Amino acid sequence: MGVAVRDIAYVLPECVLTNEALGAQYPEWDMARVAARSGVQSRAVAAAGETSLDLGAAACRRLFSAQPGLRERVDALIVCTQTPDYVMPPNSCLLHDQLELGEHVAAFDFNLACSGYVYGLAIARGLIVSGTVKEVLLVTADTYSKLIHPQDRSARVLFGDGAAATWISSTDASEGIVDIALGTAGEKHGCFIVPAGGFRQPKSSETSQPIVDDSKNVRTLEHIHMDGMGILNFVVSRVPQQVNSILERNQWRIDDVDLFVFHQASKMALDSLARLLRIPATKMANNLAQVGNTVSASIPIAWQQAREAGRGPAGSKVLLCGFGVGLSWGTALYQA
Repeated sequence: MGVAVRDIAYVLPECVLTNEALGAQYPEWDMARVAARSGVQSRAVAAAGETSLDLGAAACRRLFSAQPGLRERVDALIVCTQTPDYVMPPNSCLLHDQLELGEHVAAFDFNLACSGYVYGLAIARGLIVSGTVKEVLLVTADTYSKLIHPQDRSARVLFGDGAAATWISSTDASEGIVDIALGTAGEKHGCFIVPAGGFRQPKSSETSQPIVDDSKNVRTLEHIHMDGMGILNFVVSRVPQQVNSILERNQWRIDDVDLFVFHQASKMALDSLARLLRIPATKMANNLAQVGNTVSASIPIAWQQAREAGRGPAGSKVLLCGFGVGLSWGTALYQA
């Protein structure tokens, strides 16, 4: 028995923040240089009262609209987010209520960011192959804009908000997930962190004080602290190794893959991976310019947009790869 992705629906917030708008707000920001390094021209940003739960629910409803009868067939709801509505209960239970799913449906969250989609596929695959469930709804949704200080150029120009809902089920056909590899470098967790706001360091008057770095980026301990070069070094040292390893153990070559869908981290990261792995630009999915880095929703949005454009059709070989917070990474091979 195989496991296949049947369909994907995604939602982006209505508010679009362009580089021109950021440049007008902060004339001292060199937006031309920012665009050249990040690859981002615009990004969708959640409204003040709009959360990852709202975006995830909208993506699910869009999927249900495209797939009549799916709501009644789902027996597992898995949510990946780092921006939940509450400390408890998890977004999955709130979403279960909003979607009016049956009491037989298992619902749970897991906390990962940019590798979350590949980890979610691994979890769904395990549940289906074990016979525990049959139809999985995987929701990946994040609103990182709410974790970024408005004057932190390094993060604000890069990230966008979004959500995706993926329908996963068993298959007897040749299509589906071929293999998945996962990895963790926990000792590097400080490269991407929000230091305050949890129980280790609760929010306080001290944690809300502005901190200005050498590049004049402003943030507090309650906002994202990102070591951009540290993460880039991690990506180029870990990801190609894992990609080559999983390809080798499945007797695939780089040239055999028709579509590469990497986490849309930044132009520098994607360009580095393409160079190190010798991937032609024509085989790379890339939607950075329009939506930015949408964290856990990045891979499914980029994959679905590529599918809608006719890329990676039936019979194609697809590689999905995510990497980020944790530090964590994962790669999946997929036969379309």
